[in-house]
Amino acid sequence: MNLSLGVKALIFIICALASAIVGIVAGLISHKPNTPKGPAVLYGAGAFGGALTLCLVALTSLSVL
Repeated sequence: MNLSLGVKALIFIICALASAIVGIVAGLISHKPNTPKGPAVLYGAGAFGGALTLCLVALTSLSVL
């Protein structure tokens, strides 16, 4: 696929925003009341990184990026 740089940037931003939603939800689910927020933030950051990596690898294998 011959996509312009602007379209590729838009696709990357959409992937990053979707991954941010996944990370936020994972952090909220892993947080327990009356405990520090640090482990939940790290869990959410790991989920964000995993989701972004998975999204970009899938799009690269489809020759979109």
